[in-house]
Amino acid sequence: MTSTPTRPTVDEDQVTGSFAWYRSFTPKGRRAFKGAFGGFALDAYDFQVLPLSMVAITAYFSLTKAQTGLLTTVTLLMSAVGGILAGLLIDRVGRVKTLMITVSTYAVFTVLCGFATSYPMLLASRALQGVGFGGEWAAGAVLVAEYARARYRGRVLAFVQSSWAVGWALAVVVSTVVMDNVESGLAWRVMFWTGALPALLLVYVRRNVKDAPQVTERLARKEARVPLSSIFKGNLARKTFFATLLATGVQGGYYTIATWLPTYLKTERGLTVVGTGGYLSTLITGAFCGYVTAGHLVDRLGRKKSFALFAVLSAGLLMTYINIPQGQNTILLVLGFPLGFCFSAIYAGFGSFLAELYPSGVRGTGQSFTYNVGRAVGAFFPTAVGFQAGAGVGGALIYGAIGYAIALVALLGLPETRGMELE
Repeated sequence: MTSTPTRPTVDEDQVTGSFAWYRSFTPKGRRAFKGAFGGFALDAYDFQVLPLSMVAITAYFSLTKAQTGLLTTVTLLMSAVGGILAGLLIDRVGRVKTLMITVSTYAVFTVLCGFATSYPMLLASRALQGVGFGGEWAAGAVLVAEYARARYRGRVLAFVQSSWAVGWALAVVVSTVVMDNVESGLAWRVMFWTGALPALLLVYVRRNVKDAPQVTERLARKEARVPLSSIFKGNLARKTFFATLLATGVQGGYYTIATWLPTYLKTERGLTVVGTGGYLSTLITGAFCGYVTAGHLVDRLGRKKSFALFAVLSAGLLMTYINIPQGQNTILLVLGFPLGFCFSAIYAGFGSFLAELYPSGVRGTGQSFTYNVGRAVGAFFPTAVGFQAGAGVGGALIYGAIGYAIALVALLGLPETRGMELE
């Protein structure tokens, strides 16, 4: 069978400019990019509904800080289950089918969270939402990585990652409007009901997005299925361990901040809903800029140096942020941009780096397992904040800095993969 090229035949030197990475795609590659971008943006939207509604939910169900933190932790723990299952599906039924399954799952259970009549029901619905949440990123990232040129892969996957900031920003806008205009006992439910938005994306993906031709051919040949255990054998075992540790540190740091920062701003800095939205907007603007800027660094400096740079900066900025004296909220606002920039920029290398660590037959399995198991272990960081927050959330946010230190250690055991051609 003759395969259709996944990349254009034009000479790379003829493709120039800031968006050369996008123009280098075939039409199929561009549609895959749009599908993955939309999937992850709406993934972010559905995830962020909880942190943005946390104060209202806590009051409605009379929750302790530990119970509130558990809502995020169970989501991230179940994302490991979803990630492992999705990883196997990615390599068995294809990237696009898995993308559709995961998007459908997280959308349905986000909506069901809005119908919760008790804390256990909300916890269960959020856990099942985590199953879909866990698998979506890997499906989209692998799909796009296999269409991208090696020289642009860092930038391409960084732009896919930047969609998280887009979804987060949309959630903040909707939350600001809803929380300010709807009675608090109903407002948090309305927020979860808006989680039905991903259904619109499914129509686009089903009609327009296809797996890369070499993947379609491999699936058509019905080659022997590679078991999950293969990523724990030979030279892949070391990669799997340290990549999981890297994902644990980075995501432990990120989710500590993303989960508790809205609560910190409202309860310890005394900001209103609208005021909190303004501060978060600065953080999110920095996040988007961090994603797209860091993609260039990932391709130029290499994957490992980029991770190390932003781990150090993120930890330092977080510690500075939570130690700004009371009454100095203007400084807090200004510092939000570089904090958002750095703790998001560190994610820019994940899509390309993890794809390059694994061969085609286990790429989905390896990428989804390491990212999502790391996310599940990192989920204990926001829970730790909840248990330690009796004297204040701000001091407990030090767990975020600990996460970034773990990421630095993990890099010592991983190879540099910049410029690698995928099979």
